[in-house]
Amino acid sequence: MAANPKKTAKLTGSEQVLLFLNELEHPLKPEIEDVRTIILEADARLTEHIKWNAPSFCMNGEDRITFQLHGKEMFRLVFHCGAKAKRHAENKRLIEDGTGLLDWAANDRAIVKFAGRSDVEAGRDKLAEVIRKWLEAAV
Repeated sequence: MAANPKKTAKLTGSEQVLLFLNELEHPLKPEIEDVRTIILEADARLTEHIKWNAPSFCMNGEDRITFQLHGKEMFRLVFHCGAKAKRHAENKRLIEDGTGLLDWAANDRAIVKFAGRSDVEAGRDKLAEVIRKWLEAAV
Protein backbone atom coordinates (compact mmCIF):
# COMPACT_ATOMS: atom_id res chain seq x y z
CA MET A 1 0.00 0.00 0.00
CA ALA A 2 1.47 3.37 -1.03
CA ALA A 3 1.83 6.11 1.56
CA ASN A 4 -0.40 9.15 1.27
CA PRO A 5 1.91 11.93 0.00
CA LYS A 6 -0.09 14.61 1.84
CA LYS A 7 0.62 12.89 5.14
CA THR A 8 4.27 12.10 4.47
CA ALA A 9 5.37 15.39 2.92
CA LYS A 10 5.41 18.54 5.04
CA LEU A 11 3.40 21.30 3.43
CA THR A 12 5.10 24.57 2.54
CA GLY A 13 3.77 27.72 4.16
CA SER A 14 1.88 28.71 1.01
CA GLU A 15 0.42 25.22 0.75
CA GLN A 16 -0.72 25.48 4.38
CA VAL A 17 -2.45 28.78 3.63
CA LEU A 18 -4.10 27.50 0.44
CA LEU A 19 -5.41 24.43 2.28
CA PHE A 20 -6.63 26.62 5.14
CA LEU A 21 -8.42 29.00 2.76
CA ASN A 22 -9.91 26.13 0.77
CA GLU A 23 -11.52 24.82 3.96
CA LEU A 24 -12.39 28.24 5.41
CA GLU A 25 -16.07 29.00 5.91
CA HIS A 26 -16.43 32.75 6.34
CA PRO A 27 -18.94 35.14 4.75
CA LEU A 28 -16.07 37.44 3.71
CA LYS A 29 -13.89 34.69 2.24
CA PRO A 30 -13.50 36.43 -1.17
CA GLU A 31 -12.41 39.62 0.58
CA ILE A 32 -9.96 37.68 2.76
CA GLU A 33 -8.47 36.11 -0.36
CA ASP A 34 -8.20 39.53 -2.01
CA VAL A 35 -6.42 41.02 1.01
CA ARG A 36 -4.02 38.06 0.98
CA THR A 37 -3.19 38.89 -2.63
CA ILE A 38 -2.63 42.56 -1.78
CA ILE A 39 -0.24 41.56 1.00
CA LEU A 40 1.75 39.14 -1.13
CA GLU A 41 1.99 41.63 -4.00
CA ALA A 42 3.16 44.44 -1.69
CA ASP A 43 6.56 42.81 -1.15
CA ALA A 44 7.92 39.74 -2.94
CA ARG A 45 10.10 38.87 0.07
CA LEU A 46 7.08 37.96 2.19
CA THR A 47 6.42 34.35 3.05
CA GLU A 48 3.25 32.95 4.55
CA HIS A 49 2.13 30.17 6.84
CA ILE A 50 -0.60 29.39 9.35
CA LYS A 51 -0.04 30.79 12.82
CA TRP A 52 -2.58 31.47 15.57
CA ASN A 53 -5.12 29.58 13.40
CA ALA A 54 -4.97 32.09 10.54
CA PRO A 55 -2.72 33.11 7.65
CA SER A 56 0.34 35.02 8.81
CA PHE A 57 2.99 36.76 6.74
CA CYS A 58 6.69 36.82 7.56
CA MET A 59 9.73 38.83 6.64
CA ASN A 60 13.01 37.01 7.21
CA GLY A 61 11.22 34.34 9.24
CA GLU A 62 9.55 36.83 11.61
CA ASP A 63 5.77 37.21 11.64
CA ARG A 64 4.74 40.77 10.76
CA ILE A 65 1.11 40.68 9.56
CA THR A 66 -1.52 38.19 10.70
CA PHE A 67 -5.17 37.76 9.85
CA GLN A 68 -7.66 37.67 12.71
CA LEU A 69 -10.75 35.90 11.40
CA HIS A 70 -12.97 35.82 14.50
CA GLY A 71 -16.51 36.96 13.86
CA LYS A 72 -18.65 36.77 10.76
CA GLU A 73 -19.31 40.44 9.91
CA MET A 74 -15.66 41.44 9.58
CA PHE A 75 -12.03 40.39 9.78
CA ARG A 76 -8.87 42.15 10.85
CA LEU A 77 -5.24 42.38 9.84
CA VAL A 78 -2.90 42.69 12.79
CA PHE A 79 0.40 44.44 12.12
CA HIS A 80 3.01 43.45 14.69
CA CYS A 81 6.70 42.88 15.25
CA GLY A 82 6.66 39.14 15.85
CA ALA A 83 5.52 36.82 18.58
CA LYS A 84 8.06 38.06 21.14
CA ALA A 85 8.12 41.59 22.45
CA LYS A 86 10.91 43.75 21.09
CA ARG A 87 11.98 47.32 21.73
CA HIS A 88 10.99 48.80 18.39
CA ALA A 89 8.87 51.77 19.24
CA GLU A 90 8.99 52.70 22.89
CA ASN A 91 8.35 56.43 22.58
CA LYS A 92 6.53 56.77 19.27
CA ARG A 93 4.54 54.74 16.80
CA LEU A 94 6.52 52.40 14.59
CA ILE A 95 5.47 54.18 11.39
CA GLU A 96 3.79 57.39 10.36
CA ASP A 97 0.38 56.39 8.96
CA GLY A 98 -0.83 59.00 6.53
CA THR A 99 -3.50 56.62 5.20
CA GLY A 100 -5.69 56.58 8.31
CA LEU A 101 -6.10 52.81 8.00
CA LEU A 102 -4.32 51.80 11.19
CA ASP A 103 -6.00 51.57 14.57
CA TRP A 104 -3.09 51.56 17.03
CA ALA A 105 -3.18 49.00 19.85
CA ALA A 106 0.37 49.88 20.94
CA ASN A 107 3.28 51.76 19.40
CA ASP A 108 4.39 48.56 17.65
CA ARG A 109 1.01 46.92 17.04
CA ALA A 110 -1.82 48.14 14.83
CA ILE A 111 -5.02 46.76 13.32
CA VAL A 112 -6.93 47.29 10.10
CA LYS A 113 -10.57 46.21 10.11
CA PHE A 114 -12.45 45.08 6.99
CA ALA A 115 -16.24 44.82 7.07
CA GLY A 116 -16.84 44.08 3.40
CA ARG A 117 -15.95 44.51 -0.25
CA SER A 118 -16.08 48.32 -0.09
CA ASP A 119 -13.43 48.39 2.68
CA VAL A 120 -11.10 46.21 0.61
CA GLU A 121 -11.56 48.22 -2.57
CA ALA A 122 -11.32 51.62 -0.86
CA GLY A 123 -8.19 50.61 1.03
CA ARG A 124 -6.35 48.60 -1.64
CA ASP A 125 -3.57 51.11 -2.47
CA LYS A 126 -3.40 52.48 1.07
CA LEU A 127 -3.01 48.95 2.46
CA ALA A 128 -0.10 48.20 0.13
CA GLU A 129 1.56 51.44 1.25
CA VAL A 130 1.10 50.61 4.95
CA ILE A 131 2.46 47.09 4.40
CA ARG A 132 5.63 48.38 2.73
CA LYS A 133 6.21 50.98 5.48
CA TRP A 134 5.57 48.44 8.23
CA LEU A 135 7.95 45.86 6.79
CA GLU A 136 10.67 48.48 6.41
CA ALA A 137 10.31 49.69 10.01
CA ALA A 138 9.77 46.36 11.78
CA VAL A 139 13.19 44.87 11.02
